[in-house]
Amino acid sequence: MTARRQFLDFAAASALLAAFGSRHAMAQTWPARFVRIVVPFTPGGANDAVARIVAARLTELWGQQVVIENKGGAGGNIGIEAVARADPDGYTILTTSTAQAVNRFLYPALSYDPVADFAPVTLLCLQPNIMVVPNSSPAKSVMEFIEYARKKRGALAYASAGNGTSLHLCGELFKRMAGNEMTHVPYRGSAPALSDLMPGRVDAMFNSAGSVLGHVRAGRVRGLAVTTLTRAPFAPELPTIAEAGVPGFDVSSWFAFFVPARTSPEIVRRMHADTVAALAHPPVKEKLEQLGATIIGSAPAELAAHLKAEMAKWAPVISEARIRIES
Repeated sequence: MTARRQFLDFAAASALLAAFGSRHAMAQTWPARFVRIVVPFTPGGANDAVARIVAARLTELWGQQVVIENKGGAGGNIGIEAVARADPDGYTILTTSTAQAVNRFLYPALSYDPVADFAPVTLLCLQPNIMVVPNSSPAKSVMEFIEYARKKRGALAYASAGNGTSLHLCGELFKRMAGNEMTHVPYRGSAPALSDLMPGRVDAMFNSAGSVLGHVRAGRVRGLAVTTLTRAPFAPELPTIAEAGVPGFDVSSWFAFFVPARTSPEIVRRMHADTVAALAHPPVKEKLEQLGATIIGSAPAELAAHLKAEMAKWAPVISEARIRIES
């Protein structure tokens, strides 16, 4: 009996060592072929732009092609689910943003778990939004806008890129914290929303810095403030909403890398180290800063904490505003 038990223990230990050796060998040779980065949105958006900038440098570092695969639809759920179901071999990366934190609260049901089905790699960067109004607006500051909205008693409207988007949620948080009532007008993307803002068909918009800063500088719209807690280095003349009248207001668009759960920790460590190195590469840094992004390059545990904090932040906003998206 003792001999049999010893044999079984030896066999189990051998299997464990073999599995460890196999994973270690895979990590040592990774990547041995092309790596795909899934963007769960259509081409041309901020998520797509950030992914392509980082992917170009990773291609150079890894000596393997890093390709972008856009899998848009259902508020990012189609692409996110595809990565959750992908092989955990290090050859599929998800680049995602606020959708990872909020879709659990926006949709009646998800076919994936945004936390349990993924391993965090790194928070790539943060990008502030800018609160903008038409040039015809009487509001030349955040406080003037708040007073204007109060006088109009809910008659003002703000535009967004669509129901449940980060721009929509930013507007809802502003309403909540400023004590204003405004009507939300969703568009199919930020470009048509901005087109209606310029002539004054809507009264305000919270748009990503990369999309709207050029219009602010060209005088096509009036920028009132940035949505982050501190002023943006690329536009120091713009105050923050927090300092301009809504204390504590802090919203950033954020972009991060996740991989399928059960991906080898050795591969995750290598992927993290190389991505942080890519973010520090001067041409990459310059291109991201041109988009109004602040580079982060966090540790995986810090990204996990960030995701949970974003969930805790947006869940009550979505619930109070009764935002619901039917699949």
